[in-house]
Amino acid sequence: MQHQYQLKAPETPQEFEDYYNLRYDILRKPWNQPKGSEKDELEDKSIHRMFVDENNKVVAMGRLHFNTEKEAQVRYLAVDELCRKAGLGAKLMQELEKIAKEKGAEEVVVISREIAIPFYLKIGYKIIKDSHTLFGEIKHKEMRKSLIENN
Repeated sequence: MQHQYQLKAPETPQEFEDYYNLRYDILRKPWNQPKGSEKDELEDKSIHRMFVDENNKVVAMGRLHFNTEKEAQVRYLAVDELCRKAGLGAKLMQELEKIAKEKGAEEVVVISREIAIPFYLKIGYKIIKDSHTLFGEIKHKEMRKSLIENN
């Protein structure tokens, strides 16, 4: 069966709960982190996008916020394991980059887990430097992509 996915912003309390549950299940729970650790102080100032399937189940999500007027950052990008390789991560990044550019960003930064580096390289990001190690074991790299044409 071919799945139908819809890209949207979470709006209702239930949509936000489902959105944060997917973020927790993929990015925190496997490392025995407490519920609540999937959120930070920038949630209310951020732009949230998600893909839902035909049953309105959240299957992919990501968040955009601005570090400066010209630098946007994508964090907490996650795709349900059963939906990987369907292009949802790339489409989500395209949407978040488009929003960032419309709001004046010239560059997007991601702090990528090592396992996701090939994904970001494929969509045009460049490794800048080593970053932190999360939970004592997940190494990260800072990666950036210019949103300025001909760059």
